[in-house]
Amino acid sequence: MVYELYQTLRAHYGDLHWWPAKTPYEVIVGAVLTQNTAWSNVEKAIANFGGELSPEYILNADMPELTDIIRPAGFFNQKAVYLKAVTAWFAGYGFDAAAVRREPPDKVRAELLSVKGVGKETADSTLLYAFNFPVFVVDAYTIRLCGRVPISAGNGYDAVKAYFEANLPHSEEVYNNFHALIVINAKEHCRKRKPLCGGCPLNERCGKRL
Repeated sequence: MVYELYQTLRAHYGDLHWWPAKTPYEVIVGAVLTQNTAWSNVEKAIANFGGELSPEYILNADMPELTDIIRPAGFFNQKAVYLKAVTAWFAGYGFDAAAVRREPPDKVRAELLSVKGVGKETADSTLLYAFNFPVFVVDAYTIRLCGRVPISAGNGYDAVKAYFEANLPHSEEVYNNFHALIVINAKEHCRKRKPLCGGCPLNERCGKRL
């Protein structure tokens, strides 16, 4: 059923080719900055780097400078600390994405989860979108989809993640696109308070409508 949902959404929206970033490191930064804020605010913060966004820049920047740059993303004092912490982790790999990709994904995930400010969604977004590991990302939109279709994926982040990974092809491409499709459909139709069911590609099978 889950793969059928993926195919339905893909037929409607196409391949979305997330994450919108120029480099793996920019994905890491975006994954931290997008915590508790809209992506449009992340874009403003990234633009404030003026093309100078790099791990070396963030490691060497003083905190007042860094917090001022990322201010549009909100929670800027916390996120500045988190950015320095995750950048220090990346320094352990010589800022080399290929070196990270040579490691087992479970090892890299455990390392990321030990970094201050990196939770499960941030870690999995980094693994999938920065390093192309086949790891499914669960967010509030995924949980909403499960509740409304409904999908008996279990409770909690780990259970839902395991369910989707067990019921989809083990593919970075599928995980990448499906997460993006869930997000865009949630924003266009499956809204939190007032779903816009008309025109939703999942309309015929959604328990919310029925």
